Amino acid sequence: MMSFSLEDLDKRIAARAGASPDESYTAKLLAGGVERCAKKFGEEAAEIIIASVTKDKKGTEGEASDVIYHLLVLLRAAGVPLADVMAQLERRTAQSGLEEKASRGKVQG
Repeated sequence: MMSFSLEDLDKRIAARAGASPDESYTAKLLAGGVERCAKKFGEEAAEIIIASVTKDKKGTEGEASDVIYHLLVLLRAAGVPLADVMAQLERRTAQSGLEEKASRGKVQG
């Protein structure tokens, strides 16, 4: 049974955000602003795509953890609380994915 959650990771990121950028990778990313955090998230997203399409299960697992970490750092840099994202997800799960996308005018693909 897994006891580590997104909320736990978000709390660790918040704690490290206040550290010196010389001592914390998280603080260093955040010191670079939303642009640096977004760039790093994009790099990690590309890496998980490559790992998954090449059927590299261990690589996909590792890259997924990087994507999740960098997403939470990016959210913090953008001033978007994880709780708000989770609330949005909860609202969206009240209807089917196809209905939800249609309500936002998303094109089905």
